[in-house]
Amino acid sequence: MAQIVPTKANLMNTKKSLELAKLGYDLMDRKRNILVREMMQLIDKAKDVQSQIGETYAAAFDALKRATLNLGSLARFVSAVPVADDIEIDYRSVMGVELPTVQLKEQTVDVRAFGFLETNADFDEACRRFSEVKALTASLSEIESSICRLADAVKKTQKRSNALSNIMIPRFEATVKQISEALDEKEREDFSRLKVVKRQKK
Repeated sequence: MAQIVPTKANLMNTKKSLELAKLGYDLMDRKRNILVREMMQLIDKAKDVQSQIGETYAAAFDALKRATLNLGSLARFVSAVPVADDIEIDYRSVMGVELPTVQLKEQTVDVRAFGFLETNADFDEACRRFSEVKALTASLSEIESSICRLADAVKKTQKRSNALSNIMIPRFEATVKQISEALDEKEREDFSRLKVVKRQKK
């Protein structure tokens, strides 16, 4: 850092910068705490969804196996089902961090695509279970993406917070001390000089 001329104006400016740096550190610390709290809540939520998704996948594949055993190849039924385009992605902001919100439009399987006569209850159950899997997968993708974004934001906030507390604030404090000491010394010198001048005048 360049040497600052010890003047009262520079002292006032450096004190203002120090106050701003301290305020910035407090804000960064608060932001980090809020982001960490949000991330921990999402991690708990992710654990719940992961346990649900595992059970739902298992049930879906069991239903699919039963349907395949009863009906044989399901390719002709599956190819008749139209591709679903029912995912909507929006964003919400938490302390300036954009987090995705994934929503599925309510969509039921159209039995007319493959007909009632050729399929059975096992096939319907498999369709229902895979719809549940799809909804849980969308929810899990939203949560995991949000966790990644929050973790990245926490990392950046921590870096900035560390830079303020370990570099900027000590630097400003040292500068304030240096200028104050120089001004005090100058004041003492001026006082001594004034005393000498008064003595000489007498």
